Amino acid sequence: MSPLTIPQEKQKSYLRLIRILSVAIPLAVAVLLNPRVPKLQLGEWTKLLPHLNALINTATSVLLVIGYLMIKRGNITAHRRAMQTAFVLGSFFLVSYVLYHLTNESTAFGGAGVSVRTFYYVILVSHIVLSIIVVPFVLLAVYYAWSNQIPRHKRIVKVTYPLWLYVSVTGVIAYLMISPYYQ
Repeated sequence: MSPLTIPQEKQKSYLRLIRILSVAIPLAVAVLLNPRVPKLQLGEWTKLLPHLNALINTATSVLLVIGYLMIKRGNITAHRRAMQTAFVLGSFFLVSYVLYHLTNESTAFGGAGVSVRTFYYVILVSHIVLSIIVVPFVLLAVYYAWSNQIPRHKRIVKVTYPLWLYVSVTGVIAYLMISPYYQ
C-alpha cells in the first residue's frame, strides 16, 4: 500500500485528532490505574493479558529494529510493512493494556534489595513517562508517512524511533521483573 496524499483542508482535522488522542490516551490510562476506580468482572482470562502484552511489546521491539534496518538499506517497502505492523501491534497492546486495567488491580513489585527495586522503579517510571511522551510522536510519524510528507516524517522519527524502541524494550524488562508477582 502506498502513502496517501492528503488534501490541505483535511490535514487540520487529522492533526486535531492526533492532539485529542495524545491527551485522551494517557488520561484514560491514568484513570484506569486509579485504585478507587471499580474493576469490571470479565473473568479469569483477563489475567493472561500482561503475558500477551509482553509478547506484543517484544514483537514490536523486533519490528522496530527490522524497520530501522530496512530503511537504512533503502528497502522502503519492507520498512513500511515493519513499521505498519509495529503500529498495529502497538494499538493492540493499548487495547489489551486498557482491558487488563479495567478488570484487574495493578500488581505490586515484590523484589527484594535496594538495587533491584531501584532498577525496577527507574525502568518503570522512565517507561511510563516516555510512553506518554511518545504517543503524539508516533501518531505524527505515521501521519507524515501516510500523507507523503516524507521530509517531516524523517525529521520526527529521529526523536520518535529511539523513544518508541525504549518504551517497547523497557515494557518487556518491567514485565520480566514483575511477572513472578502476578496472581
